[in-house]
Amino acid sequence: MQGKIALEEHFAIPDTLMDSAGFVPGDYWEELQKRLLDIHGQRLDLMDKHGIETMILSLNAPAVQAIADVPRAIDIAKRANDALAEECAKRPDRFRAFAALPLQDPEAASRELERCVNELGFVGALVNGFSQRDATTPLYYDLPEYLDFWSVVAKLNVPFYLHPRNPLPQDSRIYEGHPWLMGPTWAFAQETAVHALRLMGSGLFDKHPNLQIILGHMGEGLPYMMWRIDNRNAWVKVAPNYPAKRRIADYFNENFYITTSGNFRTQTLVDAMLEIGSDRILFSTDWPFENVDHAADWFDVATISEADRQKIGRTNAKSLFNL
Repeated sequence: MQGKIALEEHFAIPDTLMDSAGFVPGDYWEELQKRLLDIHGQRLDLMDKHGIETMILSLNAPAVQAIADVPRAIDIAKRANDALAEECAKRPDRFRAFAALPLQDPEAASRELERCVNELGFVGALVNGFSQRDATTPLYYDLPEYLDFWSVVAKLNVPFYLHPRNPLPQDSRIYEGHPWLMGPTWAFAQETAVHALRLMGSGLFDKHPNLQIILGHMGEGLPYMMWRIDNRNAWVKVAPNYPAKRRIADYFNENFYITTSGNFRTQTLVDAMLEIGSDRILFSTDWPFENVDHAADWFDVATISEADRQKIGRTNAKSLFNL
């Protein structure tokens, strides 16, 4: 398929590069560094070879979110966004941008998002999970201090990509002795799924019904849990219900998109289509942590209809991002 649009595609600046070192074997790190720092070389060649017209680029993880020094987090976010804007301006026909945001300071994050959208032409934000102002306290975005920030996102009418990060060490005891479960294998999905459920149950989407959140990796496992979550909440009354007014599945189906990033399996895609619908699925690769050819070669021949392939591969993203 030609003309695909991919939107979980990462880069790094020198200040954030080492954040990605722990997610690959040591003998692969040299290659990954080259991939993260490259925009117009190997990345563009692979896009041309595999039918990807546009990549929406975002900062690697956890980067800004893990910087407890708030002024430094603000500075790194601004510098990363300025660097990305400069690179995208060289090939605006091929690259667009998601803003990195210092959500340790919701007001600063709001101002930075406004600057990125209104002045730099960014198409939304990608945030690497919870933020932190110290070593022990994760800041999830359903907390009351983020209400004004979400109002800004809704007013700007741009999507917010909730990207994974590992839980903090004190919250990772279930993984002790099993480091292979950390990161993309399992912990990323679980951490992000719970964060997304917190947003759904908080009442956020009752206040902002048009707000759109994107989840990668075929929805971090959530499409396959919607019925069970709502079924349990409907009849188990041992604890207070969540503040939101509707079923969790209603918010998932109306306020969330999911991408194929790093999850290149047709059975999983079909399951997601049955749950959330092909209008809310978006093609992505997760470069440079996954290979462009693996993503594109799979998607181009996946056993789905050509109409759905065009929607997932291109037209859904064009509509969502006004491309």
